[in-house]
Amino acid sequence: MTHRSFGTQGSKLASALIGFTQIGWFGVGVAMFAIPAAELLNIHPWVLVIIAGACMTASAYVGIKGLEIVSFVSVPLITILGTYSMIRATIDGGGLVAIFGKSTGSMTIFAAVGMVIGSFISGGTATPNFVRFAKNNKIAVITTVVAFFLGNTLMFAFGAVGGAFTGQEDIFYVMIAQGLAIPALVVLGANIWTTNDNALYTGGLGLSNITKFRKRPMVLVAGFVGTVTAIWLYNNFVGWLSFLNATLPPIGAIIMLDYLMRKKAYDPGSESKLRPINWFAIAGVVAGGLVGNYVSWGISAVNAMVVAAIVYFVGTKLVYKD
Repeated sequence: MTHRSFGTQGSKLASALIGFTQIGWFGVGVAMFAIPAAELLNIHPWVLVIIAGACMTASAYVGIKGLEIVSFVSVPLITILGTYSMIRATIDGGGLVAIFGKSTGSMTIFAAVGMVIGSFISGGTATPNFVRFAKNNKIAVITTVVAFFLGNTLMFAFGAVGGAFTGQEDIFYVMIAQGLAIPALVVLGANIWTTNDNALYTGGLGLSNITKFRKRPMVLVAGFVGTVTAIWLYNNFVGWLSFLNATLPPIGAIIMLDYLMRKKAYDPGSESKLRPINWFAIAGVVAGGLVGNYVSWGISAVNAMVVAAIVYFVGTKLVYKD
């Protein structure tokens, strides 16, 4: 899709931004598992960083089948244990009204929305990399809707209810506070493994598009880079979310807008008509990223998408006739 919206060469910008942010997200995920688990097991974090990074890289190297196996095991575990933790917190806390009535947080609603968007915008933008394996368009749409509206909502609910009740900001520590040490370790590992496999698969695809090497060797490179930088990325997690929240939405906005404006360009067999670079797509990403990072008013992700869409729409309509 980026080949059509950004051009055959311009797509490398989108691949670089999405690919490197996914590699970064992989590193954050490895550390998110290794550091708490190391505390629980009383071992050095780097031992688990290396082991977790190697295992997650290996399953992503296998490809979509490896991702399918990991998800088949992990998703039911996360759902069952996360639901139990949330229900237990609700009962012990005297109901949702009582739990959320204790909140003393100072974060603004705009900042909170930005963090929520930043937490999954990278994966959301990369969704076409996975739904392309669906049997038909209907299944692709249903899968995406279920994943984002049901799956994401459940995950946010697990963290929000338990976090408000225990005062902890991580589902792992929420479950530890509830006396659920082993389930906490299982949920943490399963949750991060499924996320990281997808991140590394996407990162490998991005590097493959840039370098023209096969995807599998690039998955190994991405896994190595993410593992080595895991602790540093973890220590700068909030800044990382802010960067994702402001930088990636313009790419998704341009891809969607381009599809709506030029549906015929997405028909099979239209590859021969692709232009090398769509400069207005590049300009839209740059303008949107700058606005998202430096304009403090409103929600940065929305600001970035609106600016990127306007730049792309106006430029394309004025210059290109297709």
